[in-house]
Amino acid sequence: MPSQAALLIASFLVTVLVCAKPLGKLLAAMIHDQAFVGCGAIEKGLFGLCGIRRNAMNGYHYLAAILVFNLLGFLFLFIILLSQAWLPFNPQHLPGLSWDLALNTAISFVTNTNWQAYAGETTISYFSSMVGLTVQNFLSAATGIAILFALVRGFIWREQTHLGNAWRDLLRITLFLLLPLSLLSALFFISQGVVQSLHSYVDYTSLEGVKQSLPLGPVASLESIKLLGTNGGGFFNANSAHPFENPNVLTNFVQMVLIFLIPAALCFAFGDVVKDKRQGNALLWAMSLMFIVAVVVVMYAELKGNPSLTLAGGDSAFNWEGKESRFGLLASSLYTVVTTAASCGAVVAMHDSLTALGGLVPLWLMQIGEVVFGGAGSGLYGMLINVILAVFIAGLMIGRTPEYLGKKIGPHEMKMAALYILITPLLVLAGTALALMTEAGRAGISNPGPHGFTEVLYALSSAANNNGSAFGGLSANTPFWNLLLGLVMLLGRFLPFIPLLIIAGRLVKRNIQPRSAGTLPTHGALFVGLLIGTVLLTGALTFIPSLALGPVAEHLQLLTQSAAGSH
Repeated sequence: MPSQAALLIASFLVTVLVCAKPLGKLLAAMIHDQAFVGCGAIEKGLFGLCGIRRNAMNGYHYLAAILVFNLLGFLFLFIILLSQAWLPFNPQHLPGLSWDLALNTAISFVTNTNWQAYAGETTISYFSSMVGLTVQNFLSAATGIAILFALVRGFIWREQTHLGNAWRDLLRITLFLLLPLSLLSALFFISQGVVQSLHSYVDYTSLEGVKQSLPLGPVASLESIKLLGTNGGGFFNANSAHPFENPNVLTNFVQMVLIFLIPAALCFAFGDVVKDKRQGNALLWAMSLMFIVAVVVVMYAELKGNPSLTLAGGDSAFNWEGKESRFGLLASSLYTVVTTAASCGAVVAMHDSLTALGGLVPLWLMQIGEVVFGGAGSGLYGMLINVILAVFIAGLMIGRTPEYLGKKIGPHEMKMAALYILITPLLVLAGTALALMTEAGRAGISNPGPHGFTEVLYALSSAANNNGSAFGGLSANTPFWNLLLGLVMLLGRFLPFIPLLIIAGRLVKRNIQPRSAGTLPTHGALFVGLLIGTVLLTGALTFIPSLALGPVAEHLQLLTQSAAGSH
Protein backbone atom coordinates (compact mmCIF):
# COMPACT_ATOMS: atom_id res chain seq x y z
CA MET A 1 0.00 0.00 0.00
CA PRO A 2 2.77 2.59 0.75
CA SER A 3 4.41 1.89 -2.61
CA GLN A 4 1.06 2.30 -4.40
CA ALA A 5 0.48 5.59 -2.61
CA ALA A 6 3.95 6.89 -3.50
CA LEU A 7 3.52 5.88 -7.13
CA LEU A 8 0.12 7.57 -7.35
CA ILE A 9 1.37 10.84 -5.83
CA ALA A 10 4.53 10.87 -7.94
CA SER A 11 2.75 10.09 -11.21
CA PHE A 12 0.17 12.78 -10.51
CA LEU A 13 2.70 15.52 -9.75
CA VAL A 14 4.93 14.58 -12.70
CA THR A 15 1.95 14.68 -15.08
CA VAL A 16 0.86 18.08 -13.76
CA LEU A 17 4.32 19.62 -14.08
CA VAL A 18 4.98 18.17 -17.55
CA CYS A 19 1.66 19.52 -18.86
CA ALA A 20 1.96 22.85 -17.05
CA LYS A 21 5.43 23.85 -18.24
CA PRO A 22 4.54 24.59 -21.91
CA LEU A 23 1.31 26.26 -20.84
CA GLY A 24 3.39 28.60 -18.69
CA LYS A 25 4.98 30.04 -21.85
CA LEU A 26 1.58 31.11 -23.16
CA LEU A 27 0.60 32.62 -19.82
CA ALA A 28 3.88 34.55 -19.68
CA ALA A 29 2.97 36.25 -22.98
CA MET A 30 -0.37 37.28 -21.50
CA ILE A 31 1.27 38.74 -18.41
CA HIS A 32 3.52 40.82 -20.68
CA ASP A 33 0.32 42.03 -22.42
CA GLN A 34 1.35 40.38 -25.68
CA ALA A 35 -0.79 38.54 -28.21
CA PHE A 36 -0.21 34.87 -28.88
CA VAL A 37 1.85 34.06 -31.96
CA GLY A 38 -0.44 34.33 -34.99
CA CYS A 39 -3.36 35.74 -32.99
CA GLY A 40 -2.53 39.44 -33.19
CA ALA A 41 -4.98 40.21 -36.00
CA ILE A 42 -7.72 38.18 -34.34
CA GLU A 43 -7.20 39.97 -31.04
CA LYS A 44 -7.21 43.37 -32.70
CA GLY A 45 -10.50 42.59 -34.42
CA LEU A 46 -12.09 41.31 -31.20
CA PHE A 47 -10.89 44.30 -29.20
CA GLY A 48 -12.32 46.64 -31.82
CA LEU A 49 -15.62 44.73 -31.93
CA CYS A 50 -15.96 44.94 -28.16
CA GLY A 51 -14.86 48.58 -28.01
CA ILE A 52 -11.78 47.74 -25.95
CA ARG A 53 -9.04 50.31 -26.34
CA ARG A 54 -5.44 49.97 -25.24
CA ASN A 55 -5.97 52.50 -22.50
CA ALA A 56 -3.90 51.49 -19.47
CA MET A 57 -5.47 51.33 -16.02
CA ASN A 58 -3.98 52.12 -12.64
CA GLY A 59 -4.84 49.92 -9.69
CA TYR A 60 -8.08 51.70 -8.81
CA HIS A 61 -9.35 51.70 -12.40
CA TYR A 62 -8.43 48.04 -12.76
CA LEU A 63 -10.34 47.20 -9.58
CA ALA A 64 -13.36 49.21 -10.70
CA ALA A 65 -13.46 47.38 -14.04
CA ILE A 66 -13.26 43.99 -12.31
CA LEU A 67 -16.03 44.88 -9.86
CA VAL A 68 -18.36 46.22 -12.57
CA PHE A 69 -17.72 43.14 -14.70
CA ASN A 70 -18.61 40.77 -11.87
CA LEU A 71 -21.61 42.84 -10.75
CA LEU A 72 -23.13 42.58 -14.21
CA GLY A 73 -22.43 38.83 -14.24
CA PHE A 74 -24.13 38.45 -10.86
CA LEU A 75 -27.27 40.33 -11.97
CA PHE A 76 -27.45 38.33 -15.20
CA LEU A 77 -27.19 34.98 -13.39
CA PHE A 78 -29.55 36.00 -10.59
CA ILE A 79 -32.29 36.90 -13.09
CA ILE A 80 -31.79 33.63 -15.01
CA LEU A 81 -32.13 31.53 -11.86
CA LEU A 82 -35.28 33.34 -10.73
CA SER A 83 -36.97 33.08 -14.13
CA GLN A 84 -35.75 29.70 -15.42
CA ALA A 85 -39.33 28.35 -15.47
CA TRP A 86 -40.10 30.66 -18.43
CA LEU A 87 -36.80 30.19 -20.24
CA PRO A 88 -36.03 27.58 -22.94
CA PHE A 89 -34.17 24.26 -22.55
CA ASN A 90 -36.12 23.22 -19.49
CA PRO A 91 -37.61 19.84 -20.49
CA GLN A 92 -38.23 18.88 -16.86
CA HIS A 93 -40.26 22.08 -16.32
CA LEU A 94 -38.25 22.98 -13.24
CA PRO A 95 -39.47 26.08 -11.37
CA GLY A 96 -37.40 29.16 -10.68
CA LEU A 97 -35.29 29.20 -7.54
CA SER A 98 -36.39 30.96 -4.37
CA TRP A 99 -34.91 34.42 -4.00
CA ASP A 100 -32.51 33.44 -1.21
CA LEU A 101 -31.26 30.32 -3.01
CA ALA A 102 -30.93 32.24 -6.30
CA LEU A 103 -28.97 34.96 -4.48
CA ASN A 104 -26.67 32.43 -2.81
CA THR A 105 -26.12 30.51 -6.05
CA ALA A 106 -25.45 33.63 -8.15
CA ILE A 107 -22.91 34.91 -5.62
CA SER A 108 -21.39 31.44 -5.38
CA PHE A 109 -20.69 31.06 -9.11
CA VAL A 110 -19.62 34.68 -9.66
CA THR A 111 -17.07 34.40 -6.85
CA ASN A 112 -15.59 31.11 -8.17
CA THR A 113 -16.88 29.35 -5.03
CA ASN A 114 -19.58 27.18 -6.63
CA TRP A 115 -21.11 26.31 -3.29
CA GLN A 116 -24.31 24.38 -4.00
CA ALA A 117 -27.12 24.29 -1.45
CA TYR A 118 -29.31 22.30 -3.85
CA ALA A 119 -29.40 19.07 -5.85
CA GLY A 120 -28.39 20.08 -9.37
CA GLU A 121 -30.37 17.54 -11.39
CA THR A 122 -33.66 18.45 -9.66
CA THR A 123 -33.16 22.21 -9.39
CA ILE A 124 -31.25 23.71 -12.34
CA SER A 125 -32.54 23.71 -15.94
CA TYR A 126 -30.32 23.11 -18.95
CA PHE A 127 -30.51 26.80 -19.88
CA SER A 128 -29.52 27.92 -16.39
CA SER A 129 -26.65 25.45 -16.41
CA MET A 130 -25.30 26.41 -19.85
CA VAL A 131 -25.96 30.15 -20.08
CA GLY A 132 -25.80 30.90 -16.39
CA LEU A 133 -23.52 28.60 -14.41
CA THR A 134 -21.12 27.46 -17.14
CA VAL A 135 -20.56 31.01 -18.40
CA GLN A 136 -19.76 32.20 -14.89
CA ASN A 137 -17.32 29.33 -14.50
CA PHE A 138 -15.32 30.88 -17.32
CA LEU A 139 -15.65 34.48 -16.16
CA SER A 140 -14.90 33.90 -12.47
CA ALA A 141 -11.76 31.94 -13.34
CA ALA A 142 -10.69 34.71 -15.74
CA THR A 143 -11.20 37.26 -12.95
CA GLY A 144 -8.80 35.50 -10.59
CA ILE A 145 -6.14 35.13 -13.26
CA ALA A 146 -6.50 38.79 -14.31
CA ILE A 147 -5.96 39.97 -10.72
CA LEU A 148 -2.80 37.86 -10.58
CA PHE A 149 -1.57 39.40 -13.84
CA ALA A 150 -1.96 42.87 -12.33
CA LEU A 151 -0.04 41.89 -9.18
CA VAL A 152 2.81 40.25 -11.11
CA ARG A 153 3.13 43.33 -13.35
CA GLY A 154 3.65 45.34 -10.18
CA PHE A 155 6.81 43.30 -9.57
CA ILE A 156 8.19 43.18 -13.13
CA TRP A 157 7.30 46.57 -14.67
CA ARG A 158 9.47 49.55 -13.82
CA GLU A 159 8.43 53.11 -13.06
CA GLN A 160 4.97 52.78 -14.57
CA THR A 161 1.63 54.22 -13.49
CA HIS A 162 -0.57 51.45 -14.86
CA LEU A 163 -1.16 47.70 -14.53
CA GLY A 164 -2.53 46.93 -17.98
CA ASN A 165 -6.13 46.87 -19.16
CA ALA A 166 -8.59 44.65 -17.33
CA TRP A 167 -10.89 44.23 -20.34
CA ARG A 168 -8.04 43.07 -22.56
CA ASP A 169 -6.86 40.63 -19.90
CA LEU A 170 -10.32 39.17 -19.31
CA LEU A 171 -10.98 38.69 -23.02
CA ARG A 172 -7.60 37.10 -23.69
CA ILE A 173 -7.83 34.73 -20.73
CA THR A 174 -11.36 33.61 -21.57
CA LEU A 175 -11.04 33.17 -25.35
CA PHE A 176 -7.42 32.10 -25.78
CA LEU A 177 -6.76 30.12 -22.59
CA LEU A 178 -9.89 28.78 -20.92
CA LEU A 179 -12.09 28.17 -23.96
CA PRO A 180 -9.66 26.03 -26.05
CA LEU A 181 -8.54 23.94 -23.07
CA SER A 182 -12.14 23.45 -21.96
CA LEU A 183 -13.18 22.36 -25.44
CA LEU A 184 -10.41 19.76 -25.62
CA SER A 185 -11.11 18.38 -22.15
CA ALA A 186 -14.88 18.29 -22.81
CA LEU A 187 -14.30 16.21 -25.95
CA PHE A 188 -12.10 13.84 -23.93
CA PHE A 189 -14.78 13.47 -21.25
CA ILE A 190 -17.45 12.76 -23.87
CA SER A 191 -15.23 10.05 -25.36
CA GLN A 192 -15.07 8.41 -21.93
CA GLY A 193 -18.82 8.43 -21.37
CA VAL A 194 -19.58 11.74 -19.68
CA VAL A 195 -23.09 12.82 -20.69
CA GLN A 196 -23.62 15.74 -23.10
CA SER A 197 -27.28 15.93 -24.10
CA LEU A 198 -30.28 18.27 -24.28
CA HIS A 199 -32.83 15.47 -24.15
CA SER A 200 -35.25 15.24 -21.24
CA TYR A 201 -34.67 12.73 -18.47
CA VAL A 202 -35.35 9.09 -19.34
CA ASP A 203 -37.91 7.14 -17.28
CA TYR A 204 -37.19 3.45 -16.74
CA THR A 205 -38.10 0.54 -14.50
CA SER A 206 -35.31 -1.02 -12.45
CA LEU A 207 -34.74 -4.75 -12.01
CA GLU A 208 -36.57 -4.49 -8.70
CA GLY A 209 -39.61 -3.08 -10.50
CA VAL A 210 -39.14 0.47 -9.20
CA LYS A 211 -39.88 3.30 -11.61
CA GLN A 212 -37.03 5.82 -11.70
CA SER A 213 -35.75 8.69 -13.82
CA LEU A 214 -32.32 8.76 -15.47
CA PRO A 215 -31.03 12.38 -15.49
CA LEU A 216 -29.28 13.73 -18.58
CA GLY A 217 -27.97 17.16 -19.55
CA PRO A 218 -25.04 19.23 -20.87
CA VAL A 219 -22.64 17.72 -18.35
CA ALA A 220 -19.30 17.45 -20.19
CA SER A 221 -19.24 21.13 -21.17
CA LEU A 222 -19.77 22.12 -17.54
CA GLU A 223 -17.38 19.48 -16.23
CA SER A 224 -14.38 20.68 -18.21
CA ILE A 225 -14.41 24.31 -17.05
CA LYS A 226 -15.57 23.27 -13.59
CA LEU A 227 -12.18 21.59 -13.15
CA LEU A 228 -9.93 23.72 -15.33
CA GLY A 229 -11.14 26.96 -13.73
CA THR A 230 -11.00 25.45 -10.21
CA ASN A 231 -14.73 26.10 -9.90
CA GLY A 232 -16.14 22.82 -8.61
CA GLY A 233 -19.91 23.08 -9.02
CA GLY A 234 -21.27 19.76 -10.24
CA PHE A 235 -24.20 19.12 -12.59
CA PHE A 236 -25.38 16.34 -10.28
CA ASN A 237 -25.83 16.41 -6.53
CA ALA A 238 -23.12 13.75 -6.11
CA ASN A 239 -20.70 15.95 -8.07
CA SER A 240 -17.72 14.05 -9.50
CA ALA A 241 -18.69 10.93 -7.56
CA HIS A 242 -21.52 10.53 -10.10
CA PRO A 243 -20.62 8.13 -12.96
CA PHE A 244 -22.12 10.52 -15.55
CA GLU A 245 -19.60 13.17 -14.45
CA ASN A 246 -16.65 10.90 -13.69
CA PRO A 247 -17.03 7.44 -15.27
CA ASN A 248 -13.68 5.74 -14.60
CA VAL A 249 -10.22 5.94 -13.07
CA LEU A 250 -8.79 7.63 -16.17
CA THR A 251 -11.30 10.50 -16.08
CA ASN A 252 -10.71 10.73 -12.34
CA PHE A 253 -6.96 11.16 -12.86
CA VAL A 254 -7.46 13.70 -15.67
CA GLN A 255 -9.87 15.67 -13.50
CA MET A 256 -7.24 16.04 -10.80
CA VAL A 257 -4.63 17.09 -13.36
CA LEU A 258 -6.97 19.74 -14.80
CA ILE A 259 -7.56 21.21 -11.34
CA PHE A 260 -3.83 21.81 -10.80
CA LEU A 261 -2.93 22.60 -14.43
CA ILE A 262 -3.36 26.39 -14.52
CA PRO A 263 -2.12 27.05 -10.93
CA ALA A 264 1.08 25.10 -11.70
CA ALA A 265 1.48 26.73 -15.13
CA LEU A 266 1.22 30.18 -13.53
CA CYS A 267 4.25 29.35 -11.37
CA PHE A 268 6.25 28.50 -14.50
CA ALA A 269 4.97 31.70 -16.14
CA PHE A 270 6.06 33.68 -13.08
CA GLY A 271 9.60 32.35 -13.40
CA ASP A 272 9.64 33.32 -17.08
CA VAL A 273 8.37 36.88 -16.66
CA VAL A 274 10.76 37.71 -13.80
CA LYS A 275 13.59 36.26 -15.94
CA ASP A 276 14.63 33.89 -13.19
CA LYS A 277 13.06 30.45 -13.40
CA ARG A 278 14.39 29.64 -9.95
CA GLN A 279 11.79 32.01 -8.47
CA GLY A 280 8.91 30.07 -9.96
CA ASN A 281 10.55 26.76 -9.06
CA ALA A 282 10.89 27.86 -5.42
CA LEU A 283 7.15 28.52 -5.25
CA LEU A 284 6.46 25.14 -6.84
CA TRP A 285 8.72 23.40 -4.33
CA ALA A 286 6.98 25.05 -1.38
CA MET A 287 3.54 24.15 -2.75
CA SER A 288 4.53 20.59 -3.66
CA LEU A 289 6.09 19.78 -0.28
CA MET A 290 3.04 20.97 1.64
CA PHE A 291 0.81 19.11 -0.79
CA ILE A 292 2.67 15.81 -0.38
CA VAL A 293 2.51 16.01 3.41
CA ALA A 294 -1.23 16.73 3.27
CA VAL A 295 -1.89 13.79 0.93
CA VAL A 296 0.12 11.39 3.09
CA VAL A 297 -1.79 12.40 6.24
CA VAL A 298 -5.21 11.93 4.60
CA MET A 299 -4.23 8.58 3.08
CA TYR A 300 -2.87 7.39 6.43
CA ALA A 301 -5.98 8.54 8.31
CA GLU A 302 -8.40 6.87 5.88
CA LEU A 303 -6.40 3.63 5.71
CA LYS A 304 -6.17 3.47 9.50
CA GLY A 305 -9.88 4.26 9.63
CA ASN A 306 -11.99 3.69 12.72
CA PRO A 307 -10.49 1.15 15.15
CA SER A 308 -13.95 0.63 16.63
CA LEU A 309 -14.88 -1.32 13.50
CA THR A 310 -12.24 -3.96 14.27
CA LEU A 311 -13.31 -4.10 17.90
CA ALA A 312 -16.90 -4.65 16.75
CA GLY A 313 -15.83 -7.67 14.69
CA GLY A 314 -15.13 -6.08 11.33
CA ASP A 315 -12.40 -7.56 9.14
CA SER A 316 -10.91 -4.13 8.40
CA ALA A 317 -10.75 -0.65 9.91
CA PHE A 318 -10.42 1.02 6.49
CA ASN A 319 -12.79 3.98 6.20
CA TRP A 320 -14.83 3.14 3.10
CA GLU A 321 -17.83 5.23 4.10
CA GLY A 322 -18.70 7.92 1.53
CA LYS A 323 -16.23 6.67 -1.09
CA GLU A 324 -16.60 5.20 -4.56
CA SER A 325 -15.21 1.67 -4.81
CA ARG A 326 -14.24 2.26 -8.46
CA PHE A 327 -11.68 4.85 -7.34
CA GLY A 328 -10.45 3.32 -4.08
CA LEU A 329 -9.17 4.85 -0.87
CA LEU A 330 -5.89 6.20 -2.21
CA ALA A 331 -7.29 8.01 -5.26
CA SER A 332 -10.23 9.32 -3.22
CA SER A 333 -7.83 10.69 -0.60
CA LEU A 334 -5.66 12.29 -3.30
CA TYR A 335 -8.70 13.93 -4.93
CA THR A 336 -9.83 15.25 -1.52
CA VAL A 337 -6.51 17.03 -1.02
CA VAL A 338 -6.32 18.28 -4.63
CA THR A 339 -9.76 19.87 -4.54
CA THR A 340 -9.23 21.63 -1.21
CA ALA A 341 -5.62 22.62 -1.89
CA ALA A 342 -6.92 24.25 -5.05
CA SER A 343 -9.95 26.50 -4.77
CA CYS A 344 -12.19 23.81 -6.26
CA GLY A 345 -15.30 22.28 -4.73
CA ALA A 346 -15.38 19.15 -6.90
CA VAL A 347 -15.51 15.96 -4.83
CA VAL A 348 -15.38 12.21 -5.42
CA ALA A 349 -15.71 11.31 -1.73
CA MET A 350 -18.06 12.78 0.83
CA HIS A 351 -15.90 14.89 3.11
CA ASP A 352 -18.43 14.58 5.94
CA SER A 353 -17.57 10.85 6.07
CA LEU A 354 -13.82 11.34 6.42
CA THR A 355 -12.13 10.39 9.66
CA ALA A 356 -11.49 13.22 12.11
CA LEU A 357 -7.86 13.66 10.98
CA GLY A 358 -8.80 13.04 7.35
CA GLY A 359 -11.34 15.86 7.58
CA LEU A 360 -8.92 18.16 9.39
CA VAL A 361 -6.49 18.29 6.46
CA PRO A 362 -8.87 19.67 3.78
CA LEU A 363 -10.20 22.11 6.37
CA TRP A 364 -6.64 23.24 7.15
CA LEU A 365 -5.74 23.55 3.47
CA MET A 366 -8.58 26.02 3.01
CA GLN A 367 -7.76 27.93 6.18
CA ILE A 368 -4.15 28.63 5.16
CA GLY A 369 -5.61 30.55 2.21
CA GLU A 370 -5.53 27.79 -0.41
CA VAL A 371 -1.99 28.65 -1.43
CA VAL A 372 -0.94 25.03 -2.03
CA PHE A 373 -1.29 25.47 -5.81
CA GLY A 374 -4.64 27.08 -5.04
CA GLY A 375 -7.26 28.42 -7.42
CA ALA A 376 -6.76 29.77 -10.93
CA GLY A 377 -4.83 32.95 -10.16
CA SER A 378 -5.89 33.13 -6.52
CA GLY A 379 -3.44 30.47 -5.37
CA LEU A 380 -0.39 32.26 -6.70
CA TYR A 381 -1.39 35.76 -5.61
CA GLY A 382 -2.07 34.35 -2.12
CA MET A 383 1.36 32.73 -2.11
CA LEU A 384 3.00 35.98 -3.27
CA ILE A 385 1.46 37.76 -0.28
CA ASN A 386 3.12 35.12 1.91
CA VAL A 387 6.37 35.76 0.04
CA ILE A 388 6.12 39.45 0.94
CA LEU A 389 5.60 38.48 4.58
CA ALA A 390 8.53 36.04 4.43
CA VAL A 391 10.98 38.63 3.10
CA PHE A 392 9.70 41.09 5.72
CA ILE A 393 10.39 38.58 8.50
CA ALA A 394 13.85 37.91 7.03
CA GLY A 395 14.48 41.65 6.83
CA LEU A 396 13.66 42.03 10.53
CA MET A 397 16.21 39.31 11.35
CA ILE A 398 19.09 40.97 9.53
CA GLY A 399 18.07 44.62 9.87
CA ARG A 400 17.51 45.33 6.16
CA THR A 401 14.62 46.86 4.29
CA PRO A 402 12.73 43.91 2.80
CA GLU A 403 12.72 43.55 -0.97
CA TYR A 404 11.56 41.00 -3.50
CA LEU A 405 12.70 40.77 -7.11
CA GLY A 406 14.49 44.09 -6.68
CA LYS A 407 11.39 45.97 -5.48
CA LYS A 408 11.56 47.50 -2.01
CA ILE A 409 8.69 46.44 0.26
CA GLY A 410 7.71 49.46 2.33
CA PRO A 411 5.48 49.89 5.43
CA HIS A 412 2.41 50.63 3.32
CA GLU A 413 2.78 47.38 1.37
CA MET A 414 3.22 45.45 4.62
CA LYS A 415 0.03 46.96 6.02
CA MET A 416 -1.85 45.91 2.91
CA ALA A 417 -0.36 42.40 3.11
CA ALA A 418 -1.41 42.12 6.75
CA LEU A 419 -4.90 43.31 5.82
CA TYR A 420 -5.09 40.65 3.11
CA ILE A 421 -4.09 37.94 5.59
CA LEU A 422 -6.66 39.06 8.20
CA ILE A 423 -9.73 39.28 5.95
CA THR A 424 -10.42 35.57 5.56
CA PRO A 425 -9.89 34.49 9.21
CA LEU A 426 -12.16 37.31 10.33
CA LEU A 427 -14.93 36.17 8.00
CA VAL A 428 -14.54 32.50 8.98
CA LEU A 429 -14.40 32.95 12.74
CA ALA A 430 -17.03 35.69 12.95
CA GLY A 431 -19.36 33.73 10.66
CA THR A 432 -18.89 30.54 12.69
CA ALA A 433 -19.60 32.38 15.93
CA LEU A 434 -22.74 33.98 14.48
CA ALA A 435 -24.04 30.64 13.21
CA LEU A 436 -23.50 28.93 16.56
CA MET A 437 -25.02 31.82 18.53
CA THR A 438 -28.32 31.82 16.62
CA GLU A 439 -31.14 29.29 16.57
CA ALA A 440 -31.40 29.53 12.79
CA GLY A 441 -27.72 28.67 12.46
CA ARG A 442 -27.79 25.74 14.87
CA ALA A 443 -30.91 24.33 13.19
CA GLY A 444 -28.78 23.28 10.20
CA ILE A 445 -26.46 21.07 12.27
CA SER A 446 -27.39 17.40 11.92
CA ASN A 447 -24.65 15.96 14.14
CA PRO A 448 -24.13 17.02 17.77
CA GLY A 449 -20.78 17.58 19.42
CA PRO A 450 -17.39 18.25 17.80
CA HIS A 451 -18.44 16.91 14.39
CA GLY A 452 -21.36 19.33 14.20
CA PHE A 453 -19.02 22.19 15.09
CA THR A 454 -16.65 21.04 12.32
CA GLU A 455 -19.53 21.06 9.83
CA VAL A 456 -20.17 24.74 10.57
CA LEU A 457 -16.47 25.66 10.62
CA TYR A 458 -15.95 23.82 7.32
CA ALA A 459 -18.88 25.62 5.65
CA LEU A 460 -17.59 29.06 6.64
CA SER A 461 -13.99 28.18 5.73
CA SER A 462 -15.16 26.90 2.34
CA ALA A 463 -17.25 30.02 1.70
CA ALA A 464 -14.66 32.60 2.82
CA ASN A 465 -11.90 30.92 0.81
CA ASN A 466 -14.20 30.43 -2.21
CA ASN A 467 -13.69 26.67 -2.26
CA GLY A 468 -17.23 25.33 -2.43
CA SER A 469 -16.81 21.83 -0.99
CA ALA A 470 -18.83 20.98 2.10
CA PHE A 471 -19.42 18.62 4.98
CA GLY A 472 -22.73 17.34 3.66
CA GLY A 473 -24.24 16.93 7.12
CA LEU A 474 -25.01 20.66 7.34
CA SER A 475 -28.50 21.58 6.06
CA ALA A 476 -27.59 24.88 4.44
CA ASN A 477 -30.56 25.56 2.14
CA THR A 478 -32.36 27.94 4.50
CA PRO A 479 -32.67 31.73 4.29
CA PHE A 480 -30.23 32.15 7.20
CA TRP A 481 -27.50 29.96 5.72
CA ASN A 482 -28.03 31.14 2.15
CA LEU A 483 -27.64 34.78 3.19
CA LEU A 484 -24.77 34.21 5.65
CA LEU A 485 -22.71 32.09 3.28
CA GLY A 486 -23.56 34.36 0.34
CA LEU A 487 -22.25 37.40 2.21
CA VAL A 488 -19.11 35.56 3.33
CA MET A 489 -18.42 34.33 -0.22
CA LEU A 490 -18.87 37.83 -1.61
CA LEU A 491 -16.57 39.51 0.91
CA GLY A 492 -14.05 36.67 0.85
CA ARG A 493 -13.66 37.04 -2.92
CA PHE A 494 -13.65 40.76 -3.55
CA LEU A 495 -12.30 42.39 -0.37
CA PRO A 496 -8.81 40.86 -0.87
CA PHE A 497 -8.66 42.45 -4.34
CA ILE A 498 -8.36 45.88 -2.72
CA PRO A 499 -5.03 45.36 -0.85
CA LEU A 500 -3.71 43.27 -3.74
CA LEU A 501 -4.19 46.00 -6.32
CA ILE A 502 -2.99 48.71 -3.94
CA ILE A 503 0.25 46.74 -3.48
CA ALA A 504 0.56 46.24 -7.24
CA GLY A 505 -0.14 49.91 -7.95
CA ARG A 506 2.59 51.06 -5.58
CA LEU A 507 5.21 48.51 -6.64
CA VAL A 508 4.80 49.18 -10.36
CA LYS A 509 5.93 52.80 -9.85
CA ARG A 510 9.30 51.75 -8.43
CA ASN A 511 12.50 50.92 -10.20
CA ILE A 512 14.19 47.55 -9.77
CA GLN A 513 17.17 47.79 -7.44
CA PRO A 514 20.40 45.96 -8.34
CA ARG A 515 21.27 42.94 -6.25
CA SER A 516 23.94 43.28 -3.57
CA ALA A 517 25.79 40.99 -1.17
CA GLY A 518 23.09 41.60 1.44
CA THR A 519 20.16 40.74 -0.82
CA LEU A 520 18.15 37.79 0.46
CA PRO A 521 18.16 34.92 -2.07
CA THR A 522 14.52 33.97 -2.69
CA HIS A 523 15.05 30.78 -4.64
CA GLY A 524 17.00 28.33 -2.46
CA ALA A 525 16.07 25.66 0.05
CA LEU A 526 16.43 28.14 2.93
CA PHE A 527 13.84 30.49 1.47
CA VAL A 528 11.49 27.61 0.62
CA GLY A 529 11.63 26.58 4.27
CA LEU A 530 11.05 30.18 5.39
CA LEU A 531 8.09 30.49 3.03
CA ILE A 532 6.48 27.28 4.28
CA GLY A 533 7.02 28.45 7.85
CA THR A 534 5.36 31.78 7.04
CA VAL A 535 2.32 30.04 5.54
CA LEU A 536 1.98 27.88 8.64
CA LEU A 537 2.53 30.79 10.99
CA THR A 538 0.06 33.22 9.41
CA GLY A 539 -2.53 30.71 8.29
CA ALA A 540 -2.66 27.68 10.51
CA LEU A 541 -2.02 29.28 13.91
CA THR A 542 -5.04 31.54 13.49
CA PHE A 543 -7.36 28.54 13.49
CA ILE A 544 -5.73 26.24 16.07
CA PRO A 545 -8.33 26.98 18.81
CA SER A 546 -11.24 26.28 16.46
CA LEU A 547 -9.58 23.14 15.08
CA ALA A 548 -9.06 21.94 18.67
CA LEU A 549 -12.80 22.26 19.31
CA GLY A 550 -13.71 20.41 16.12
CA PRO A 551 -11.68 17.67 14.39
CA VAL A 552 -9.01 17.37 17.09
CA ALA A 553 -11.63 16.91 19.83
CA GLU A 554 -13.47 14.39 17.64
CA HIS A 555 -10.26 12.42 17.08
CA LEU A 556 -9.47 12.33 20.81
CA GLN A 557 -13.06 11.29 21.49
CA LEU A 558 -12.68 8.40 19.05
CA LEU A 559 -9.42 7.29 20.67
CA THR A 560 -11.06 7.36 24.10
CA GLN A 561 -13.98 5.26 22.92
CA SER A 562 -11.66 2.77 21.24
CA ALA A 563 -9.52 2.47 24.37
CA ALA A 564 -12.63 1.89 26.49
CA GLY A 565 -13.90 -0.74 24.03
CA SER A 566 -10.61 -2.63 24.07
CA HIS A 567 -10.92 -3.08 27.82
